[in-house]
Amino acid sequence: MDAAMYEGMSTLTPATPVIERGISLHKVIRAVTIVLGGEAWLCFMGNEFGHPEWIDFPREGNDWSHKYCRRQWSLATQDHLRYRQLGDFDRALMELDDKFDFLTSAHQWVTHMDEEEQVLVAERGPLLFVFNFSPFNTYEGYRVAAPAPGKWRVALDSDGFRYGGKGRVSWDADHFSAPEPRRYHD
Repeated sequence: MDAAMYEGMSTLTPATPVIERGISLHKVIRAVTIVLGGEAWLCFMGNEFGHPEWIDFPREGNDWSHKYCRRQWSLATQDHLRYRQLGDFDRALMELDDKFDFLTSAHQWVTHMDEEEQVLVAERGPLLFVFNFSPFNTYEGYRVAAPAPGKWRVALDSDGFRYGGKGRVSWDADHFSAPEPRRYHD
């Protein structure tokens, strides 16, 4: 997002394609990290988001100056800034683990990677995660292998309006899996 971050994070104006893509990637990368990163997850404001100004902590190289070491924690609490939506998504990731306890699960399996379609599918605990990294394609009816037959529902959607997305995923739709003679994605 580079310099676009300095003026493009207001929700009072439409997001540019650069801001939309940057925020989308940020959410997906955070979700992939919590799903495939191990048994714990560290969530903090980094220099990429929440610190649109340069940060430099007191050190010998800057004569121990405090001039550039202020953290802007308030950015994530401002309703008119997209940082709030990123904070809400982080909170939703943690609430997802509170509800399904997937971080402590030994069951962690990547079941599908398609570089051409830019889709990654993974199982973690009782959940099935489908990640779409494509900046251009959305998929309807995309078939993936599920660990068990039955009814599946959306538990978290990075494209939800609440998180600054387009709201293209239906939360009230049931997704059914059943054994089939043809296997999808092995």
